[in-house]
Amino acid sequence: MDPVPYTVITKDGTYTVPNALPLEPGLVLFRLPDGMAPTNPRRWRIGHIGSGLAIADAMRREDGIRSIKAIAALTDWTQDAETVKAGINTDELFTVLLRFDCCQPNADRMSGNVSHNGRYTEADIQQAARAAAEEQMDGLELISAMAHTVPWMGLDTEPFNEAHSRILAIANPAEVAA
Repeated sequence: MDPVPYTVITKDGTYTVPNALPLEPGLVLFRLPDGMAPTNPRRWRIGHIGSGLAIADAMRREDGIRSIKAIAALTDWTQDAETVKAGINTDELFTVLLRFDCCQPNADRMSGNVSHNGRYTEADIQQAARAAAEEQMDGLELISAMAHTVPWMGLDTEPFNEAHSRILAIANPAEVAA
């Protein structure tokens, strides 16, 4: 499906997201806009189209996509928010969402602004490579460290693997050649 504009409603105000993905009837996936919940490392949100309200947060885009597919049949998400809330078992909803590493909106917090999680620059690659070289990390240690730090932990599988390979090639070229 083609991206669509989507208005998010929060206790702090409204945000317009220009490129939300309407993946199932009544459900949308979008990246939290810069400035919105800057301490939340889970930058992908599942939203209810009819109300603009949040359903859950995902660390990675691909987790959000899988979650939406899994919860689509739990209720008629095209209904208004009050009807959806009255008709859904939230324990069942979050049991399903947790299988895909999704949680309640804004449940996770980190210190500082982590809104760039899931997006990296060449400077991030160089900095991570210097740190990996100083720590003499092998490939497995590097994967473990990246999986728990910003901006790497928010990357989907392919971009994560690409970043890992680039960092390892700079930090430990002998391991890459082996």
